[in-house]
Amino acid sequence: LLNWPQATFASKIDVKDNKLEVTREIDEGLETIEINVPAIVTCDLRLNEPRYASLPNIMKAKKKPIEEIAASDLGVDVSPRLEQLKVEEPPKRKAGIKVANVAELVQKLKNEAKVI
Repeated sequence: LLNWPQATFASKIDVKDNKLEVTREIDEGLETIEINVPAIVTCDLRLNEPRYASLPNIMKAKKKPIEEIAASDLGVDVSPRLEQLKVEEPPKRKAGIKVANVAELVQKLKNEAKVI
């Protein structure tokens, strides 16, 4: 929607002037791409080491008030872009049958199912 460049599964990000150099893991090894900012970057597990919250910081966070901002205050349009016309269950499947041998299976596929 924004028409910004994107880099997915980033395992390393370097900022150079007004560009990002993003290294990502692909099937054949590592790939490095360069994109302009602003951009959308998603990261891989190897991008950073997780920081675990300590118990005192968890207790402090519980006491902090949470500021709520309406989407309209940020200029974001949240109106639905898709319209759901109807929802219905798929048709019930016919019961399967067992065949005694391969010849009978081939005969049923040719004559009844007409797939061969």
